[in-house]
Amino acid sequence: MAAEDPAKRRVQVAEHPRLLKLKEMFNSKFGSTPKFYVRAPGRVNIIGEHIDYCGYSVIPMAVEQDMLIAVEPVKTHTLQLANTDPLYPDFSTTANNISIDKTKPLWHNYFLCGFKGIQEHFGLSKLPGMNCLVDGNIPPSSGLSSSSALVCCAGLVTLTVLGMNLSKVLAKHKGLQWDNILQLEEVQSKLGISLEEMLLVTEDALHAEPYSREEICRCLGISLEELCTQILTPNTQDELTFKLYQRAKHVYSEAARVLQFKQVCEEAPDNTVELLGELMNQSHRSCRDMYECSCPELDQLVDICRKFGAKGSRLTGAGWGGCTVSLVPADVLPSFLASVHEAYYQGNTSRLAREKHSLFATKPGGGALVFLEA
Repeated sequence: MAAEDPAKRRVQVAEHPRLLKLKEMFNSKFGSTPKFYVRAPGRVNIIGEHIDYCGYSVIPMAVEQDMLIAVEPVKTHTLQLANTDPLYPDFSTTANNISIDKTKPLWHNYFLCGFKGIQEHFGLSKLPGMNCLVDGNIPPSSGLSSSSALVCCAGLVTLTVLGMNLSKVLAKHKGLQWDNILQLEEVQSKLGISLEEMLLVTEDALHAEPYSREEICRCLGISLEELCTQILTPNTQDELTFKLYQRAKHVYSEAARVLQFKQVCEEAPDNTVELLGELMNQSHRSCRDMYECSCPELDQLVDICRKFGAKGSRLTGAGWGGCTVSLVPADVLPSFLASVHEAYYQGNTSRLAREKHSLFATKPGGGALVFLEA
C-alpha cells in the first residue's frame, strides 16, 4: 500500500479546540460538515533582505500563527467564501469565471489568487465549487505574510479538492525579467568567484558617490533613451542619481551573511546564539546604511530590543516601516516583552492601540498541512 501523502494528517477534531470551533461555525454557516481542513503558516524573514530578486537565497521561518480553512466541495460550480472575523464580509462567485479586482485589496481576492493560480498552472477549464470558512490568527499588518499564507492555503485547498498529490506537482520558479541586465548573482556566477571576492570587486569597480544618469550611460556605452527604456523600471524613471556601490555592497554582504547563518546553524557551536545574533545585527546595519530601507522608528525599536535582552534584532520584510524580528532567549522573554512594551508602546497612543497585535513571541512553526477528520 502506498504511503499517505506526508502533507496530510488525520486528526480527532474534538481534541483540537480551534478545529472544533471552526467545524461548529462551518455547520452554522453552511448547514453541513467540512470534508477537510487546510492550514498554512505565516512566516518571518530571519535574515536575507532585498537579495532574493537579485538571485540569492534568504532564510525565512514559519511561525506558529497561521491561516486555517474548513472546506466542503460541492456539486455546483459556486465558490462561497466566509470568514470567522465579521470584519471580512462573505463572498460568492462562479468557480469557472474568476475575476480579481487588482485595485481593491479585499480579503477574498487573496483566496482567489491561489485558486486561480492552480487553475491557470494546470490549464483547467472547469473547477468544482466549494464552501470555505477561513480563520486566521496571524496579526494583520504585522509583517508575517498573512496574505501570502491565505494564498498558499487557497492553492492547497484547490489541489486537495482536485485530488492532486503535492508530491506530484512540479514547482515553477520564475525569475524577474531584467531584459539585458544581469542579476547581481549572475555577475558573481559568471565570474566564478566567492561573495567575499565580489565585495572586493564592488570596492574596486564602483565609487561611493552616487552615479548620475549621464555617468551610468558612459559606463555602459548607452544613450539616455536606452537607459530609460531598457534598464529603468517604471518606478525609477524619475530618479536622477543612483547609489550603485551601496546597493551592491549590501546585496553581496547580505548574501554572505545568509550563508554564514546557515553554517552556524549546521555546526551549532557553543556560542551559536551569539553568532546568529551578531549576523542579524550586521544585517540591520547594512539595511539601514547601505540599502537605506529602515526608518527612525525601526532603528529605535531595534535598539530597544537589543537593550532589553535580544541577542540580535533587525528589520524584516521590505523595511521602510513594518516590523522587526529579534532573537531572544526563552528565560528572559517575559521581562523582554514587558520592557519593550513600556519603552516603545507605552505613552504612544497610536502604537499602544496596535500593541496587542504587534508585540508577541513565536517559536518556529510547522509547514502547510491538510487535516482529515479521523
